[in-house]
Amino acid sequence: MVLSDRASKIADNVPGKYYVDSRCIGCNVCVEIAPENFCSDLEEGYEYVCKQPSTVAEEALCLEAMEICPVNAIWNDGILE
Repeated sequence: MVLSDRASKIADNVPGKYYVDSRCIGCNVCVEIAPENFCSDLEEGYEYVCKQPSTVAEEALCLEAMEICPVNAIWNDGILE
């Protein structure tokens, strides 16, 4: 089981259960999957959660982004695995 160090959360994340941590490499995959929920900071080279999911469809897309993230930088404090 891998746990996130909550201290490494990217500061731009909006409050809520989904967040991106400092392992993000700025690959933009999450933004492509869930553009309503993830945004890019092109200057700094990372993505972050700019809107927590508010629909079942958005929740599913955020979960998909979390599962596909190549560096496991997306977290959901609502899922304990």
